[in-house]
Amino acid sequence: MPRPAPQNWGPPSLEHRMQARIISAALAATLALLPRVTTAQANPVADAFRDYAKESAKNLMAAAEEFPADKFSYKPTPAQMSVGDIAAHLAQGNDYLCGTIGAMKAPTRTKVAATDGKDALVARLKETFAFCDQALASVNDAKLGEALPFFGGRTMSRAAVMTLTTGDWADHYSQYANYLRLNAMLPPTAKKPAM
Repeated sequence: MPRPAPQNWGPPSLEHRMQARIISAALAATLALLPRVTTAQANPVADAFRDYAKESAKNLMAAAEEFPADKFSYKPTPAQMSVGDIAAHLAQGNDYLCGTIGAMKAPTRTKVAATDGKDALVARLKETFAFCDQALASVNDAKLGEALPFFGGRTMSRAAVMTLTTGDWADHYSQYANYLRLNAMLPPTAKKPAM
């Protein structure tokens, strides 16, 4: 078997010196940007949840506002919630769920009923989503595993309550979207954006 030719260990060529400089510059730039990248992503879960909360608030309120006032008693079958029932349920749930996640007591409010009418129910939805914005503002990823008190004397992690909340908002938006379509109206997310 032939031996490999001896390596030339002399001074590096111009090409090798340029490659080394380019690699060094790229490494220095990456290291310089690294603190900015990690700072920008310090709370990716909490940030994503806050973004989802804002989007859910926008869509749920737009859907409730889309229904004419005389349709707030509408429900497809007797066993289902009415449009008004959903709005009242969401308002109560927002105070409880966002308050729990954000470790903030919700304001004391008068109770709203599904029969209180569109104006009262939409106004309450807006109030409770505004409370969600306030309560969720200080949530961070460091405490996602913290055990929180929950319904029925149970405890759940903050992350679990956040996950449950996203499911709740999606479930009720789905109800509204279906109810709107059953009444020949388009849900907000199905409308083409204005140009």
